Amino acid sequence: MPAQALRVAANPPSHRVIALRSFVFSAPEVKAPALAALPMNAKLSIAGTDGKFSRIANFGFVASPHLAPLADRASDFVAVAEQFLGVPYLWGGKTALGLDCSGIVQTALERCGIAAPRDTDMQERELGRPVAFDSSLKNLKRGDLVFWPGHMGVMRDAHELLHANAHHMMVASEPLAGAQKRIGPIRTIKRL
Repeated sequence: MPAQALRVAANPPSHRVIALRSFVFSAPEVKAPALAALPMNAKLSIAGTDGKFSRIANFGFVASPHLAPLADRASDFVAVAEQFLGVPYLWGGKTALGLDCSGIVQTALERCGIAAPRDTDMQERELGRPVAFDSSLKNLKRGDLVFWPGHMGVMRDAHELLHANAHHMMVASEPLAGAQKRIGPIRTIKRL
């Protein structure tokens, strides 16, 4: 690792990336060389704006519409998660390059200002309160978290599950009943 990557940041972060991905350009123009790509929730210290671009302290330029002040929070974590539909499945992934089931939930919750642990078992233990359910699965709501041993997803509505999964090899939406038939019995449902 480069030594400069280990230094303490001289400028505290002021903004976060709210787009799925954003490039850091060497100059405030779209034809300038890209220096890096940043994922959603990357924290940046913005030193000013130059037209449609914001200048990162001591680095480069990011498209201003891709940024929001750190205090800005999305209101619907499911809507944030839905932006990742079709992103490839990647075990351990947390970006638009690839996501796993708990990574998409953690990333979406972070965009809404809600801290969440990284792994499925920890999220099952620490997030929300249990929802009673039976085989009919009739009392589910948008935002409910559905847990199986080693897997999880979030409800888009009373019937549709959104999850990053190795069956589809991407973030997919499907009826919960079909997912349950394939994955097995649901262990827990939690509501934030």
